[in-house]
Amino acid sequence: MSLDDLDVGEAAPRRRLHVEGPLAPGAEITPEAGQAHWLVNVMRLAPGEAVAVFDGRNGEWRARLAGTRKRPVLAVESPLRPQEPAPDLWLLFAPIKGARTELIAEKATELGVARLMPVITRRTAHPRVNLSRLHANAVEAAEQCGGLVVPEVVAAQPLPDVLGGWDPARRLLFCDEEGGPPALEALNRSGPGPWAILIGPEGGFDADERALLARLDFAVRASLGRRVLRAETAATAALALWHAALNGG
Repeated sequence: MSLDDLDVGEAAPRRRLHVEGPLAPGAEITPEAGQAHWLVNVMRLAPGEAVAVFDGRNGEWRARLAGTRKRPVLAVESPLRPQEPAPDLWLLFAPIKGARTELIAEKATELGVARLMPVITRRTAHPRVNLSRLHANAVEAAEQCGGLVVPEVVAAQPLPDVLGGWDPARRLLFCDEEGGPPALEALNRSGPGPWAILIGPEGGFDADERALLARLDFAVRASLGRRVLRAETAATAALALWHAALNGG
């Protein structure tokens, strides 16, 4: 998509949907049942009204509501924005109780990550992860915040297994509640490149996990401050610091 292709003649629609595509002029997208209900019954859009659609690969496009109330379709017209690459950043986090894990997915998507990776630690109290629900939370967050990327959500794995197969070219910001240099300082000192952030469970990492991380050359130990943060707060703070230090604020 070139800048000459962009639709600049009309303000971008306020309503946005993530779709599976394909996105091209003249394509017709059949919305999922929940999306159809939202368009027709919640937003009460009339035929011909505009919706912005994106698929995470081909930018954002203007589409018009067409079809019938029972079988609505989205007729794709023209590109609005080119695709933006996701920051080369992963978030590893120990799952916590229900809605708080979903909040991590939501805030991580809003701030910008490429991958969400639940990891099971020794003190993880809620190891079951509903991956489809996490993905749905990420999609909804991307729709609402104006983002064009929905992060990949991968299955939960034990922390030692994840670290054992790690590519050392990707540095890992290990947020340690027991101390370390300030995270912003550690990030600025380490510099840009592929990164991941690791947030521990309620109760923190145990001594063996901390010792394992200390032996890894790619792990960068850091502190998020003197207060003990809840996991969802720690994740949000660490992601914001990474973007401030290494992704232009």
